[in-house]
Amino acid sequence: MISHKTRAMKKLLKYGLFLLPLFGGTMETKAQKVNSFTLKQAVDYAMQHSVQVKNAIIDVLMQQQTNRDITSIALPQISGSAGITDYLDIPTTLVPAQFFGGNPGDFAPVKFGTKWNSNVSLAVSQLIFDGQVFIALKARNGTIDFQKALQSVTEENIKANVYKIYYQLVLSKTQTELLDSNINLAKKLHRDMSIMFDNGFVEKLDVDKASVLLVNLQTEKMKVENMIANGYAGLKLLMGMPVRDSLVLTDKLTDDQIKEGVLESSQYNYNDRKEYQVMTITNKLNGLNVRRYKLSQIPTFALVGSYSVQAQRNKFDFFGKGDWFRTSYIGLHMSVPIFNGFSLQAKKQGARLQLRKSENQTEALKNSIDKEVDDAKRNFTSAITAMDYQKKNMQLAEKVYGQTKKKYEIGTGSATEINLAQVDMKTAQTNYITALYDAIIAKVDFLKATGKL
Repeated sequence: MISHKTRAMKKLLKYGLFLLPLFGGTMETKAQKVNSFTLKQAVDYAMQHSVQVKNAIIDVLMQQQTNRDITSIALPQISGSAGITDYLDIPTTLVPAQFFGGNPGDFAPVKFGTKWNSNVSLAVSQLIFDGQVFIALKARNGTIDFQKALQSVTEENIKANVYKIYYQLVLSKTQTELLDSNINLAKKLHRDMSIMFDNGFVEKLDVDKASVLLVNLQTEKMKVENMIANGYAGLKLLMGMPVRDSLVLTDKLTDDQIKEGVLESSQYNYNDRKEYQVMTITNKLNGLNVRRYKLSQIPTFALVGSYSVQAQRNKFDFFGKGDWFRTSYIGLHMSVPIFNGFSLQAKKQGARLQLRKSENQTEALKNSIDKEVDDAKRNFTSAITAMDYQKKNMQLAEKVYGQTKKKYEIGTGSATEINLAQVDMKTAQTNYITALYDAIIAKVDFLKATGKL
């Protein structure tokens, strides 16, 4: 007889096998998306998905809506109203009693009007001239340009950071490849040392030194791999890519790529810098603000008109027979500012001071750009020189290691010499990778400083 426990287990396996494809399908839909990006593709992706860039675009759209609101002030304003009033108590008015044969000086209460009143009206106004509105309309394009310039600043900063992290991760591939090569050499050296120790040709100390060197290289590789993983996570966050997605970088980086196009970027213009464009537009808007307060002293004119109909009934019967009394008018309104407690003078002077302040900031920005370009050019030249030196030094260290290894293999070199040669080679390789990264960072900073990024 099959026990209840056995039957329950078979039922569980049956339904488990039935549900497995469902769970399998769920896991498949949640699989990672693999993105293989060149540097340009990475930048394009960031321009579309970065939160900072998205918000900068939204700021432009919000300014467009603000401008629409400003434009609406200069368009006709039309309003309508309708109402029905039920006088529960008709208003009472005192009139001289002598109108009705009473004594002079006495007043008699009289109720005027009907119980039900209805009114329908339509009012139209059109602004003809208002200095402040005129300047606000003129400033619309400037405010849009200002927000777009801020958007460009945000995009440039994101682009520069994508460049730096992307190339850092590209160079990390070369660094891990060099570490793998050194680890393989260290493993071979440790194996050779162990064989020679077993045959009595070297001391146990030599084997231990080779073991220490191997472990140090393996530990360093683990640290580098952890740094690379953090770098990829940081790049995804910067680009607005889901962290669960996989990112593969396809571009390579060479010495020639770093040096390419630098001469074309040596000349620069202040207007090439996005920050300078922002300040230029700011000065323009501040100048318009000064004009706005000046024109606010001029009278404003508006054309107005109204049409209304009114009905009075003793009963609620507005749709039957009865008269509707019309009222209509058109007019021209003029408003003249006479005295506002010196508020306008204070605002006007404040606007002038704000303009002077932004002009001073523009001059300071020009000096800052000059310094940035000089510093960036000097740093880039130094980085290129260091990169060339470190490349030659790495090649020399690799050559020394190869010669030392040959000497050791024919028995004319010591274990200490080959250990030191490998350490020197590894140090030279690390220094070269660092110099490469410093050079590409210096190039990005130089291009950004000259407005050519």
